[in-house]
Amino acid sequence: GYHADRWKKMLIPLGSSTKAYFDTSDRDPFCMYNYLLDITTWNRSIRRGFIKVKIIDYGGNTVESQMNSEASTFQQYKRVKILTGFHRDIEKIAKISLTFSTKTLIGPKQKLRILQMKLKSLNHPKR
Repeated sequence: GYHADRWKKMLIPLGSSTKAYFDTSDRDPFCMYNYLLDITTWNRSIRRGFIKVKIIDYGGNTVESQMNSEASTFQQYKRVKILTGFHRDIEKIAKISLTFSTKTLIGPKQKLRILQMKLKSLNHPKR
């Protein structure tokens, strides 16, 4: 990432085709900590929906991601990668909680069975 006060110096010399996308939080200090959620599901039937991630550290501090704006499709034994962001960084994660939602009010509730999951910090890749 680039600090907001330095992005022009870094990107404009690269040419007019350079595009920059800035992801900010609505909370002070307005930076986002991005993680890549890699999920393999076990459901036999296809599920479409949204994932919200909550991470908790050993001190009980909790941070929750925003709901993705685009629904993901989950198929049996297929990996799905979801970019998720948090307004605060958690260094040592003790617990991860996922909430699956189809955002529909009618019809049966659906569960998403997770076979394998990996959460990787993009701001600190060695974690």
